[in-house]
Amino acid sequence: MNRIISKKHIFMYKILIINPGSTSTKIALYEDEKPVMLHVIRHSSEELSGYERVGDQYEFRKKLILEHITSNGFQVEELSAVVGRGGLLHPVESGVYEVNNRMLDDLHNAIEGEHASNLGAKLADEIARLSEGCKAYIADPIVVDELQEVARISGLPQIPRRSKFHALNHKATARKYAASIGKKYEDLHLVIAHLGGGISVAAHRLGKVVDVNQALDGYGPFTPERAGTVDAGTLSKMCFDGKYTPDEIQRMLAGKGGLVAHLGINEAHVAAQMARDGDQHAALILEAMAYNVAKEIGSMLAVLAGKTDAVILTGGIAHNHFVVDYIRNMISPLTQLIIYPGEDEMEALALSGLRVLRGEKCKIYN
Repeated sequence: MNRIISKKHIFMYKILIINPGSTSTKIALYEDEKPVMLHVIRHSSEELSGYERVGDQYEFRKKLILEHITSNGFQVEELSAVVGRGGLLHPVESGVYEVNNRMLDDLHNAIEGEHASNLGAKLADEIARLSEGCKAYIADPIVVDELQEVARISGLPQIPRRSKFHALNHKATARKYAASIGKKYEDLHLVIAHLGGGISVAAHRLGKVVDVNQALDGYGPFTPERAGTVDAGTLSKMCFDGKYTPDEIQRMLAGKGGLVAHLGINEAHVAAQMARDGDQHAALILEAMAYNVAKEIGSMLAVLAGKTDAVILTGGIAHNHFVVDYIRNMISPLTQLIIYPGEDEMEALALSGLRVLRGEKCKIYN
């Protein structure tokens, strides 16, 4: 059975959510909109060291997921749907996608690179097959691409601008804000900045992200661990002066850039505490990160020709008053600033699956 009847005789869907990270697998079980189980399975470096590729870890992670579900009294056969975090696929439209063989092949072959999120669809598919009538889905992966054509053009035809950003949290935050003011996301003009280990700032026009910085290893504000936009000429010299390997350069851009490069830490709240304790260098670097975010927001306001219902800050760093206040001072004279601190990818995935179960048409990856 894939539907559970409550004591009030109202149908409830049971949805399993799977969000694989580099050293953990987050899982959740929802009954309709209500979370009834949330858990993080930690993976030690020793456990993962035996796998040559991230894609080889799915059996190991699947076993741990099933063990946790059953040990807490949940039956896999009762699941209505399994929703996994979307991985590095070909560019797609925003929406919910049913997992199919083409998607699984592309993720297995890592067509856009290796990443733990590539396991999400595979794990969802494997577990969904254990329940009759249950299907597997992903929703709003980081490769969502709704850019207007003019936004794709860079100064080199060999290097077009690409869309890689925190699509899942952007879309969920936009819908949450729209519901709070009694409107539809598709009727609004928004600038949303996701502030986390990566930072993405996007122009949302009537339900589409028409422009956004490439937040994985590309351009935009620097972040706790990513370099963001840097001087291209200097970077090209660094690539060929013999001091650094290609892997070292890549790690400078994503992993060892930003706050890590300047302060040796990747946590904005630690940098803020250093600043409050009198570390003027830490204060300057954190201000510079906030300054770059505000500048990027300003550019997206220009994309929307100033027609903006709100600027929204979300993500973990939206809890950081040092950063938020700096951005507010720069942005508030231009438009209203709304703060939705933190992110809830698990809820966003669950609500995406629930929309399909309740009749919304899902999309096909091809």
